[in-house]
Amino acid sequence: MALPFLPGNSPNKQLGKEKFHKSQHFDYSNGIPMLVSCEKPGIGGEPLDGQKIKPKYSVYPKGQGGALPSWLAFDKQALFFEAYCQEAVPEARDETYRIRKFNIYFYLEDDTIQVVEPEYKNSGIPQGTFIRRQRVPLPPPNDDQFYNIFHFNLDKQIVLYSRTFTVTNCDTFTKNFFSKLGIRLNNPATIPADPYSTLREQIEKSMTPLRPYERRDTLKQFLDHEGVVLRFKCFWDDSESMFGDLRELVLRYFLADDTIEILEIIPPNSGRDTAAKFLRRSKLPKHSVRMKQPGQLTDRTVLNVFDSSKQGKRYILDSLKTGAVTEDFYKDCDLTVGRGVSVWGRRLIIADCDDFTKDYYRSKYGIEDFTPVQYKAPLAPKPPRPVPPYNGFGSEEDSLSSCQGLLPKPPQKDFQKFMAKDRNVLKFSAKMVTNDPVDRERMFTVSFYLCDDSISVFERSQRNSGVLGGKFLERSRVKKPGQQLFKSELSEYFAAQDMYVGATICINNWNFHLLDADEYTLNYMEQHAEEFPKANIGNILSKLRSIQEEKQSEIRKFLALSDPNNIGFIPYESFRALLTGLDCGLSEHEVLILGRCFSERKQPEADVGLMLAVAQDFLKKKHFEELPDMAREFAHRDQQKTGRLSTKETRTICKAFQLPLPETLLGGLLSVFADGNEIDYNAFLAGINWVEHHAPPVMPEDTLKFDVNARADGGEATVKHVNYSSLLRDVFNITSDNADPTTAT
Repeated sequence: MALPFLPGNSPNKQLGKEKFHKSQHFDYSNGIPMLVSCEKPGIGGEPLDGQKIKPKYSVYPKGQGGALPSWLAFDKQALFFEAYCQEAVPEARDETYRIRKFNIYFYLEDDTIQVVEPEYKNSGIPQGTFIRRQRVPLPPPNDDQFYNIFHFNLDKQIVLYSRTFTVTNCDTFTKNFFSKLGIRLNNPATIPADPYSTLREQIEKSMTPLRPYERRDTLKQFLDHEGVVLRFKCFWDDSESMFGDLRELVLRYFLADDTIEILEIIPPNSGRDTAAKFLRRSKLPKHSVRMKQPGQLTDRTVLNVFDSSKQGKRYILDSLKTGAVTEDFYKDCDLTVGRGVSVWGRRLIIADCDDFTKDYYRSKYGIEDFTPVQYKAPLAPKPPRPVPPYNGFGSEEDSLSSCQGLLPKPPQKDFQKFMAKDRNVLKFSAKMVTNDPVDRERMFTVSFYLCDDSISVFERSQRNSGVLGGKFLERSRVKKPGQQLFKSELSEYFAAQDMYVGATICINNWNFHLLDADEYTLNYMEQHAEEFPKANIGNILSKLRSIQEEKQSEIRKFLALSDPNNIGFIPYESFRALLTGLDCGLSEHEVLILGRCFSERKQPEADVGLMLAVAQDFLKKKHFEELPDMAREFAHRDQQKTGRLSTKETRTICKAFQLPLPETLLGGLLSVFADGNEIDYNAFLAGINWVEHHAPPVMPEDTLKFDVNARADGGEATVKHVNYSSLLRDVFNITSDNADPTTAT
């Protein structure tokens, strides 16, 4: 039973439809308004009843499917076909039809076709692009469709705009593309011969012109060797002539056109005028002494020259070139080290060549002998230039620079060393070496700056000592003791290798004994062991292995007695006293490095709450309120929306927003919130957000712990116990029967 045609009971075709536009049915064609509604769709782009709309893309729909669209998948890819067409030639005596060859390009991105006719010499036909790139419709009655890839095959005729083309062959890419599509190609077809073209070829072969066309193709040589120049060092011995001497020259051979250019090297104060070139760039003949006159050398030989008043002048060219004069020019094979070159009567000897020229001759001609020719006497040694002794005015370097030239220049500093080791400071704790009981208790901090090898000394304040602390020595370079003041040689200064634990240095007649170093100094010296021999663990172990057997047995006995519980560890002080008392040739610094190498140092756990409180205190003092912007930037960088970013990206964002936190504090916070190589940036931002999550106030001494210039404590506190079982195993190859030291401790 059908439903009544009432509202709510009949289906509405407009439900779910979103497009209701109406196509334009009127348009201008060649300036004339006309109705074009037969090709326009209806309302919303839907076709009308009985209307067929031409498809835009016959094989590859645009933007359909999950794969890439055709315009992107087949960008710059085209199929190449060879074809020909036969056209009639009416009212011609020599030909009745003509075979014309074409190249057909089918572009896969939009199904467009381009037909190009190769150009032939003296064809008399406009050649080149025959059909511009466009979509070509099929012949009637299917003219509403266009050619696609399935319409092409070998030995098949296609009609393009009423002209029949026969496809004969294709390239390798086209064959592979058709094979991937599963299309089987026919066998290639042959192009029929063109009678008129065959006739013209026979006529050209039988012609013997008086002026034959000779083509010398030098373009390939130019393109292959443009900018490639062989460079030789040579000399010309002109000492036999009056006021002659030995002349040094540079010969350049240009491979692009086989030309030679010679330049002269004029030494200073030689008395010769500087010339632009000894020989301008040109081809150099082998056997010519003088320049040829104009017309003496010609490319053609003229025969039977006669003059007639009635017929005029007659010239007949010798096509066989019986009287032609040929002249040999120097090639690259004629230029080798040790051979002579005749330059218009001047004999030059090739003495040497550069590395590129050697590689060229080695690869092309297999020449391996490039021994240079010695044509100059060895230079006499320069007489020594004694330097006057230092006179006491200014620094020694400044006084020496005034003796090296007429215009004194300030001494040059090592800028690369300054940039590489800027802010690298080695700090040592020291005491005075003196008999005065008051000075003996004074504590000093000796700082050595690696960027310029300068030293500064600071005295620590002590209660009830009667000595005021403060700056003891201004930062400056310090000379080593025992050197003369007024001498010609430069004085020696303290270097970084002279600074180590246990060393005694003399600074302005004050002797300081270096007692200890901070953690940064010890780590830096261990990381740069090639610069600091005292911190090279390899050298230290070699010294221990070279001691006598008696001392090795004493070391084993002492270690066994020092470890009654057999745990594998002994105190560092006992270990230090052992190596110092046995006289093993190890300094105090080497003993400390050895103890650090075989010790287990546990870093104190960081107080996360204190670090966050100090960070909020820094941000609050700087009025930093860009945390919401940082959160948006973190979310923008996190494309996977996992809430985590790498440590490098997190640090980059913090630097971009100029987060006012010290480097040590920022690094500690990132390590706290790190999970592997990723940072939980939500927890990190919530922890330092001083506006929403207030932290308890901090004391000034807590802030100083995370200051920019804060450094670790002394090295002695980090070495408590030494794993002597590992030491015996690595140094003396002795296996200990102790238990696992890590579990015992």
